Amino acid sequence: CVLSACECVWTDWIDVTYPDGSDRNGGDYETFENIWKKYPSWECAKVENISCRAEKFPSYSIADLGQKVECNVNVGLICNNKDQQIGGIIPMPVCLNYEISVCCTPNKPECLPPPSTTSTTTSTAAPTTSSVSPPISTTAPTSTPVEIPSPTPTPSS
Repeated sequence: CVLSACECVWTDWIDVTYPDGSDRNGGDYETFENIWKKYPSWECAKVENISCRAEKFPSYSIADLGQKVECNVNVGLICNNKDQQIGGIIPMPVCLNYEISVCCTPNKPECLPPPSTTSTTTSTAAPTTSSVSPPISTTAPTSTPVEIPSPTPTPSS
């Protein structure tokens, strides 16, 4: 398996919502959920990295804009108008319009982690045809794991 085929790939800048400056409870929500709502065919198997920027101030780091913004690989970008202070790069306490770019793991089976519930074990034991009759139990079943004994020859009657 060539590792470079599974390196994450950066998307173009994505901007699916625009903050409504008149709505104190609004904001800018460039979340993965909103991206999938607007672009159902958008595929990103796993977001490995994210970059967030203000659309009108692309050369400024988010920290320099003076806004409280959440930008992470779990949700995308969240900016709430109610969290903003007067001041910063714009004189109004509303979110700027942000855009995000994410580095996505290619959606290929060899690039995705295997489900943790499956384990592959290969057995090289030859199949046996002897039958073992199960013991008859009078106790109530419990949730303890049962070990299946290896087949032993049954005495002939």
